Amino acid sequence: MLGAPRHGEPASGLLYLHGFNSGLGSPKLRLMVRAGEALGLACVAPQLPHRPETALALAEEALPALGPRPLLVGSSLGGFLASCLAERHGLAAVVINPAVRPAALMADWIGEDFVNDHTGEAFRLTAGHREALSAMTAERLTPERYLLLLGTADETLDCREAFAAYRGAATLLHPGGDHAFTALADHLPAVLAWGGHRLAPERAASLARALRQDAPSGDTMGIDND
Repeated sequence: MLGAPRHGEPASGLLYLHGFNSGLGSPKLRLMVRAGEALGLACVAPQLPHRPETALALAEEALPALGPRPLLVGSSLGGFLASCLAERHGLAAVVINPAVRPAALMADWIGEDFVNDHTGEAFRLTAGHREALSAMTAERLTPERYLLLLGTADETLDCREAFAAYRGAATLLHPGGDHAFTALADHLPAVLAWGGHRLAPERAASLARALRQDAPSGDTMGIDND
């Protein structure tokens, strides 16, 4: 089912968007970049700022460098941003434990201080974050654009909300999978197949092993798994 391009010609590039307060050390980000390199795909995985409207603008600016048919991949809040771009530009996307209504989720965090462990940046979540996310939320999603990856034991987001919001989308459920979706390597062939590219399971496993070996001593492939 996932072995052929879902949207015509194969994807011309890959854009990966990490989750809230995450960054370039994210294991999923690093794995997706390695997968893109293995396939010879142009790949962009930017460090996203905490302001959602700025993050979306930065992600959108990366699209022209990825050719006419980029595949969007995003995790958590990055999945929300990928969906914004998919709807705006008619692109295919893979969303991993995506945030569906992040404005409501962050309402309880307003006034809290955060530090991004990847960049050292300190910031406070404000009503402006919530308002921007609310304005960005699409009224409806086009299910045929998406491959939805959900961990059934996500401790941060209720996977049932994403299942309902993306109803009709191709969906892979990972039983017992958490919010970090640490089993991404197992599903990497399906992710790339959504963009019309073939990556053998053995190659995906090899890429994951190489990342673990490259990680500094004591590092479990990143600080934040989003």
